[in-house]
Amino acid sequence: MVLKSYSKVNLFLRILNRRRDNFHNIETIFERIDLCDGIVLRPRKDDLIRIICKDPSVPADKTNLCYRSADLLRKSCRVNKGVDITIRKNIPVGAGLGGGSGNAATVLLGLNKLWRLGLSRKKLAQLGARIGSDIAFFVYEAPFALGRGRGEKIKPISSLSNTRFWHILAVPKIHVSTPLIYRKYDQYSGLTASESSVKILLPALVKKDLPLVSEGIFNSLEAITIRLYPEVRRVKKTLADSGLKSILMSGSGPAVFAIASSKKEAVLLRNRLAKKYRSWRIFAVRTR
Repeated sequence: MVLKSYSKVNLFLRILNRRRDNFHNIETIFERIDLCDGIVLRPRKDDLIRIICKDPSVPADKTNLCYRSADLLRKSCRVNKGVDITIRKNIPVGAGLGGGSGNAATVLLGLNKLWRLGLSRKKLAQLGARIGSDIAFFVYEAPFALGRGRGEKIKPISSLSNTRFWHILAVPKIHVSTPLIYRKYDQYSGLTASESSVKILLPALVKKDLPLVSEGIFNSLEAITIRLYPEVRRVKKTLADSGLKSILMSGSGPAVFAIASSKKEAVLLRNRLAKKYRSWRIFAVRTR
């Protein structure tokens, strides 16, 4: 079984408070984009789960989210089957794009079919949430969704079901530690004040009113990441100097995206910037 595993950006990400379990309650708007990995599921005759990936930054042991998803699904449904999971990476690892979470969700969806389990998306999302906060979003396969709680409480946004955006996506080759960003956020949360809200941003997205979208997009973690990793500020400035307006870091970074006016603008800028900034990975991507 050959599947595509998509990535995401956060058009809005507000940290609400720290929880007793040391996670944080958030409010976010996810957008699924067409930058994707490939996942290949091959049934085994034994009961082993094996991860195969050429990217050395992807763990091939029991810590891999795909392994954990397959193992949890198998135990929950009392299935005694094995599978080879091949991951063909294209999404930058640890960039704030949800690549690992998307891979895990794709494995849940794929094995649900391969093993003929008949589980609902709601049940699969609940299982995924036990492993990672973003997995539930990818299980629903919605172009846009509102996420609450740790990000695992998902509500697809029906008013945006036919909305599509083109983006420039730039990922500098630096490693950002998500736990470190959240720890620093707890120390310096005063850096992230904003009057923006989901209620302000959603109507602007529905109307594709880019000036209003520019005012409404927000990420509580951006100021912290920029403070610790100045290269992210450089990416943002480069995109702004290229004439783009709606520019935001995704997740805890370091990926930065901007909304382009058209496919033509996105592709032209991607080609131009890729020649100049060879240490960055730059993509033209679309809502999926």
